[in-house]
Amino acid sequence: MRRPDAGFWNGRRVLLTGHTGFKGAWTAIWLRRLGARVTGLALPPEAPSSLFELARVADLAASNLVDLCDRRAVAGLLRTEAFDIVLHMAAQPIVRASIAAPVETFATNVMGTAHLLDALRGQAGLRAVLAITSDKVYANAETGEAFTETAPLGGKDPYSASKAATEMVVASFARSYFDKAGVPAATARGGNVIGGGDISPDRLVSDIVRAAARGEPVSLRHPEATRPWQHVLDCAAGYLVYAEALVQDPATPRALNFGPRPGGAEISVGELATLAARALGAPPWRYEPDPASIEARALAIDTGLARRSLGFESRLDGPAAVALTMDWHRRQAAGEDALALCLEQIEGYERQP
Repeated sequence: MRRPDAGFWNGRRVLLTGHTGFKGAWTAIWLRRLGARVTGLALPPEAPSSLFELARVADLAASNLVDLCDRRAVAGLLRTEAFDIVLHMAAQPIVRASIAAPVETFATNVMGTAHLLDALRGQAGLRAVLAITSDKVYANAETGEAFTETAPLGGKDPYSASKAATEMVVASFARSYFDKAGVPAATARGGNVIGGGDISPDRLVSDIVRAAARGEPVSLRHPEATRPWQHVLDCAAGYLVYAEALVQDPATPRALNFGPRPGGAEISVGELATLAARALGAPPWRYEPDPASIEARALAIDTGLARRSLGFESRLDGPAAVALTMDWHRRQAAGEDALALCLEQIEGYERQP
């Protein structure tokens, strides 16, 4: 299957928003390994223990701590430098945080994207823009059906709705501005991502790792819920391959799902937590229901279009993704260098057939 091409990325000027976050930090590390010249735009990292700090990502990318909600600051930064490719990952990514702060979530995810695209639409030399949304953009009746890219968009919580709205923002800017300039602007709808270095609250793996460090069981609200789990390396690889295709082939679809192979990793929250706890030697999880929760119980996406159009599909199934994630956390907690661990896992992934 196709993988990121160093021959394509070497020397490319890449604007990566969200580089201080979990997926963004992994992507910045991989891009530098591929030879890209990376400029980051994001809020400050969440904590000194973030992957951005632990892996010294600021040494790998020109780091600009700018709020996408600040339209003037975004425009000012983009007036000073031109880019070949833009990977837009910056977002408020947590469902429960969106319920607590809906206006802020819409401001960041929707208007932040509009501010970025507006500042980019006059850039000379721009070759492609890829905005990362979510598997939660679909109107989900929880039938267990795997959504294709043509399924209706929706969202019953502010995060999901903001990401569906982001899809519309990108499509409208594409039709109004970027298509006329010959610049493909597209969206990637990624599944639930796990991997080393995720410290965000209210995310399953980071909650498990923190509970294990305390010698406590993690609490699960919906152990029966299913999600399209994928390792961050599969996710980032898909995004990079997609950006390559947007530049190289004008027929590349403008929206693609990225997630596990069919039947490969759509396991329940409880099953994933059991695998993770065993890998860390942590106590079994406990059930603490939240009757007020509106989170979806079932979610699946169809990744067939990415396989057919890009020649790309995920390599790691659920157990393999959990094992790689927990190996990273065990070794980093034991004192190994976070950047070296990331590069080792990227190199191992690249060697896979």
